[in-house]
Amino acid sequence: MDATLQDPLIGHVVDGRYRVDARIAVGGMATVYRALDTRLDRTLALKVMHPSLSTDHAFVERFIREAKSVARLNHPNVVSVTDQSSDGEYVYLAMEYVAGCTLRDVLRESGALQPRAVLDIMEPVLAGLGAAHRAGMVHRDIKPENVLIGDDGRVKVADFGLVRGVDTDTTSRTESLLGTVSYLAPEQIEGGNVGPAADVYACGILLFELLTGVKPHTGDTPAQVLMAHVNRNVPPPSRLEPGIPPELDQLVAQATARRVGRRPADAAALLSQLRSARAGLTDAQLDAVPEGAHPQSGGEDATRVFARPGGAATAPVAGGDRTAVIEVKESGPPGSPAGRGWRTLLDGGPRRTVVAVIAGVLLVLGLGGGLWYVNSGQFLATPGVYDLPQAEAEETLRDAGLRVEVTEGFSATVEAGHVISTDPERGDRVRRNAVVTIEVSVGPELATVPEVEGEELERARELISEAGLTPGRVERAFDEEVPLGAVVSTSPAAGEERRPDAAVELVVSRGPELPVPDVVGEPEGGAMQQLTEAGFEVEVESERVHSEHPEGEVAAQSPEAEEVAGEGDTVTLTISKGPEMVVVPDVRGRSEDEAVEILEEEGFEVEVQRFFLTGTVFNQSVHSGDRAPRGSTITLYVR
Repeated sequence: MDATLQDPLIGHVVDGRYRVDARIAVGGMATVYRALDTRLDRTLALKVMHPSLSTDHAFVERFIREAKSVARLNHPNVVSVTDQSSDGEYVYLAMEYVAGCTLRDVLRESGALQPRAVLDIMEPVLAGLGAAHRAGMVHRDIKPENVLIGDDGRVKVADFGLVRGVDTDTTSRTESLLGTVSYLAPEQIEGGNVGPAADVYACGILLFELLTGVKPHTGDTPAQVLMAHVNRNVPPPSRLEPGIPPELDQLVAQATARRVGRRPADAAALLSQLRSARAGLTDAQLDAVPEGAHPQSGGEDATRVFARPGGAATAPVAGGDRTAVIEVKESGPPGSPAGRGWRTLLDGGPRRTVVAVIAGVLLVLGLGGGLWYVNSGQFLATPGVYDLPQAEAEETLRDAGLRVEVTEGFSATVEAGHVISTDPERGDRVRRNAVVTIEVSVGPELATVPEVEGEELERARELISEAGLTPGRVERAFDEEVPLGAVVSTSPAAGEERRPDAAVELVVSRGPELPVPDVVGEPEGGAMQQLTEAGFEVEVESERVHSEHPEGEVAAQSPEAEEVAGEGDTVTLTISKGPEMVVVPDVRGRSEDEAVEILEEEGFEVEVQRFFLTGTVFNQSVHSGDRAPRGSTITLYVR
């Protein structure tokens, strides 16, 4: 029985919107499903955290951080995140669905790849990571499983679940390391701060694996692999594949340097070095078939290679949910293995006549010529020029036989003067001499802080929003000139430029400083009138208190007398309900000290008049059992 049938989410509509149709993959933290967005009628991928982890705030925060981080990226080589929320025990991300396979599938079926295919894969991977690095993010888990290859040949970086800010301290404080052992940089293993260079290291390991079909460091235990990353340099790929050019050996060595400072600073820098290395290689070097490539079952010389959109010598072969590509390279006389390969390819077996073989070969040659005209002679794949300087991009496209039109656009991740995108996109099939429109970055879009000084607060907020910025925190300050409630200043100041939606803080006038009148001991009505005439609002506490002041008079005020407040500020009054009456204890016959202590404990002030030296109280000014206001004075007569 299909295990997915036992999955409770299959067929369930999450959050009243996403209908879960099938399970794609299961990981340690989450399960990924293919789902239908019933609101927009589109297929997407739904990444659902395992319910057992949804009570762990650290996991949930990391999960949500993935959504927020990747949602800020808008790049063709990064799997986009479109939504994040929760439905009961299910915390989820809604992501772009990529129909195709992972780079791990390609490695598993093909082994080592031709250098041209390797570079075709690594360029978009580095372009996507470069955009992430420039946006201040580090992926931290680059590996073949997190590189998706669509059926259309597009390459996308996925699973930013371990993403961190570039400036974030990522020192490990747990017994486990985040990331996959085979691709961890030495600084990740040693518990240091992890930056873009850690992703560069992982890309260097990935480059080695694509060129050779194996990982550079292996061991019987994960600990052995970790120690190899820390203590041993990655060997040159040509040690395993002698045909690999020195330029690619050098590229791997630079990317996998154990010291952070010796690597390219980020993925964009590594991409630049990769393009320089590629420019120095010949077609023969780029198309060399590695010894570590896996042969196909159809013939000894058949080699599976990566699909380059528009390539003339490749043919798609369906395989489950994946698309593989086979290129057949054969030569030799009819009796050789290569000749048998041609015969098998054309007629299905050795029993056909020579005439049938020749006819088949002629047919294939004819079809091949026609396909060359349609696919290679008349059409070509749009070259990739993302992040190239405008002049270099135009030259690349014109050299490919295309015409160029230029538009401009804002970009927060691509340097001004470099290409943001093309229309048609990289790899799209176009006629020769067609027009390709390139969009060139003019840098990040900027908004100017408007002049709002003197405006009422709500109007100032409207003007800031209309300028493409966000009204931020409001502080209030005394000002002798700016009217109460009007804006005194902004931060940033008027005329300064900021990125759209940046916050603008406002200082709003409290009017001139006003001293608060002293109304304690005043009747309630008179105190309110005095404060109102002075420019204040008045609020009276509902609960009255005992005080030395008569009932109905002000017992306390806030702010207190002579403190500074602004026009329209509120002064709070507490009204007295008169002194608290306390029963006076009988202290006659007690010593002076004892009598004073008893009365003071009851809240009275004590005055002593002495007539003799015995120190005994013989009378008191308020008789025992009578009531007196707490805080009032009682006189003791001592003899």
